[in-house]
Amino acid sequence: MTPDDHLLDIGCGSLRLGHKAVPYLKPGHYWGTDASLALMRHGRLHELPDPSALSEDHLVQDAAFAFPGIPETITLAIAFGVFTHLPHADLQTALTNLRRFPTLRATLFTVFLSDAPTATRQPDGVVTHPDRPPYHVPQAQVAATIRAAGFTPTRLPTLLPRGQVLWSAT
Repeated sequence: MTPDDHLLDIGCGSLRLGHKAVPYLKPGHYWGTDASLALMRHGRLHELPDPSALSEDHLVQDAAFAFPGIPETITLAIAFGVFTHLPHADLQTALTNLRRFPTLRATLFTVFLSDAPTATRQPDGVVTHPDRPPYHVPQAQVAATIRAAGFTPTRLPTLLPRGQVLWSAT
């Protein structure tokens, strides 16, 4: 990522990434979405070194991954720790809807992986499930979902907290 990129932070919450990205990116290049507008507004006021650096209209309430009002200039998207807590169909919806951004180079997101049809203990001890949060999905299903949305899947080797696996959809 460079300061010239236009970042879409999906499920940005209280700006865990935003408090670093907003000062790094050129003004107006950060957009955040989350199911809770109140949480994003709280993060803007309490997490950003300078809340005026992020226009409140760049925080969009969006629980459906429709990305309403987000400009076509988005070049990168990230969803860290979002799809570990939602059914896999939401990942398919998000990736499909991200196709509308013509200059999008990559979307990074995390999931828990397992082929097990029952609860699975991840390497750090967290227990994931196929049918309730925190969710796990088979690696082949993640790759197929990315391809079905028109992207190329890459499982990245980065080690993440709690055993989450980082993927890139390019």
